[in-house]
Parts: sequence; structure tokens; C-alpha cells
Amino acid sequence: MVNTLSHLGVGLLIALALGFKGKKRNILAFLSILPDLDFIPYALFILVSGSVSHEMRNQLFYLFDHREFMHSILFILLVTLLIWFKTKDRLFTAAGFASIVSHVYLDYATNWKMRPLYPFSTDTSIMGAISFLDPLANILPLLPLFILLVGYMKSRGKWNGKFNNFCAFVTNNRSRLYTTLLVVLLVWLTVMPIAKVFFVDQISEAEGTKISYQDTYPSSFGKFLTAYPYNSTHYKIMEISYWSGIERSEFIKKINVTGNVPNAPTYVERAGKLYSTAVPQDIDYPAYNVSEGNGSVTVGLSDARYPYVTSWAYFKSVYRFVFDTESGKYVAYASMQGGKEKKLGENYFG
Repeated sequence: MVNTLSHLGVGLLIALALGFKGKKRNILAFLSILPDLDFIPYALFILVSGSVSHEMRNQLFYLFDHREFMHSILFILLVTLLIWFKTKDRLFTAAGFASIVSHVYLDYATNWKMRPLYPFSTDTSIMGAISFLDPLANILPLLPLFILLVGYMKSRGKWNGKFNNFCAFVTNNRSRLYTTLLVVLLVWLTVMPIAKVFFVDQISEAEGTKISYQDTYPSSFGKFLTAYPYNSTHYKIMEISYWSGIERSEFIKKINVTGNVPNAPTYVERAGKLYSTAVPQDIDYPAYNVSEGNGSVTVGLSDARYPYVTSWAYFKSVYRFVFDTESGKYVAYASMQGGKEKKLGENYFG
């Protein structure tokens, strides 16, 4: 998840490096932010999601939610084919493909799960090699935007006398500058996922177990949050960094029971099965809190890494199931991505 301006800057960088100007340059810049226009179908999803069946709700989620279908390989190919049919321009089609791929790749390389193979597979995956605050991925793409802004202001008779040396340098080195910036960005976005492979292997060796590459998330520049099942009752959560290895670790219980709750494992199992039918499936290491009161059993479900989350929202989701001990019926609530808790519709779980 890179900021929108940086996505836009990457599209402009691709266009400028390939020599596109005017309308074609603007189209390539638009394509670099096109996947994030999924907020429009998402609004439609919100309107209808409560009035359809559970199965239909899930399919609409895959199609319309943020970072779902419009961040998939199939969507990229469909847009690329449309560009080719409209223009029959090989270079422009390739540039359009690169622009939209740049957006999806940057999102996939940061810290949010996606379903790149939908509709052929609904499995989630992530590269998670680059922090969404990565300075190079966020700042370098802003340079083309700044260059165009300076040119625009000077064409309007403003900023006269300012940035003259900078403009002269850009004018004299235009082609080489844009190509160099693009190559630097490509190298960085290639090296970081490879570096993460070796780093995760190193931590796995130190812990004497297999650490999941996908479940190791960037929490800030050069730092990651990872976990693994330590034994049958606990997870081990670790904050790790390229510079100092394991910086902090803690054991988190998989199930916490408050008071004397008969059949607590049964309620935990039921809550887990209900959750497994829902989307978006953002919990990798389920931690349960079970309590009883007023003729009901409450099961809270969150990711064991939740306490470590500070500046990003991915693991800040908490589900709460309230089971009536006599009828067996339940009511479900959720706080998604740190938001206010809301009651979930009956069609949320299967």
C-alpha cells in the first residue's frame, strides 16, 4: 500500500522514460492509479451486501471490495487487451501494462493481502517485503510530479527565477534521468523481496523452525512482524529487523478463558468455523478470549499479533461472537481495522 501520489508518479515515470507526452502520458498516469478506483464498486457493495445470500455476499466482496478483483492478474490482462484493441500501439500497450502492474505489484509487495488469481482462486497471498512507508518507493516517484509541477508553474508565468538550475539539468538530461530513476526503482523493488527471503531463512534457522515468508509483515522500514505456532497452546510473536535480528518476542496464548466456562473448546471451535466462512480472512494466527455471563458465552477472536500493531491497520480486526447457552443461536460483532464495533448481518457467516 503505497500512497496515491507515488503510484501516480510511477505511471508518469514510465511514460516519461518511454518518451510519451500529452494525452498518452496522462492516460499512463491514470492507469497507474486505476486499481484504486475500486472504491466506486465498493460503495455499491456496501449498499447491497446486507440483502443478499451469504454466498452472493462473498462473491460480491471478491469483485467489488478494495484490493480485490481490480488488483488481480485477470483485471490487468483485461485492461491491457482493451488498450491494444483501441490503439494497436505495441509500445503504448506495453507501457499501459507496466503502469497498472506497477500499482498492483507495489500493493502486493507492501503489507496487505490480496487475491491476485481471482476468480481462478480465492486464496490470499502477499509478498510483504516493503514497508508502506518505504522512503524510496514513496519519495522517488514524486520527482516526476515535481518536475511537471515546476514546468507548469513556469508556463503560467509563476516561479520565475526559481529552480532554474534544476530545470536546466532536467532539460539537458531528460531521457537519461527518467531512465535512471526507473531502473533504480525497479532494482530496489526486485532486491527487497529477495533480501527478505534470506532474512526469513536466517530467522527460521535461529528459531529452529520454519518461519512463514507470507506471514512476515513489514511494520516499518527494515523491520518486520512475524509469528509461528510455538506449541499447542501458544504462538511466538517476534519483531525482527535487518540490523539486529530478533528485537523483541513474546508468547501469546491461543485460548484465554475467563472464569469457569463449560465446553469452552466447543464454543471456540464453533467461532472458528463461523469465521472460516467469511471474508476477508485477515486473521492468520487466531487468538480466542472466552467468557460467560447473563446466559451467554462470548468468544472474542483476533490475530495474536494485534498488540504489536501501531501505525498500520491490517491486524486491527476483532470479531466477537455471543452464543446463547440455551438456544445455541449467536449474534456477531466486529471492529474492522481499528474502527468502531458493528453488529454483523446474518448473511456474514455461512
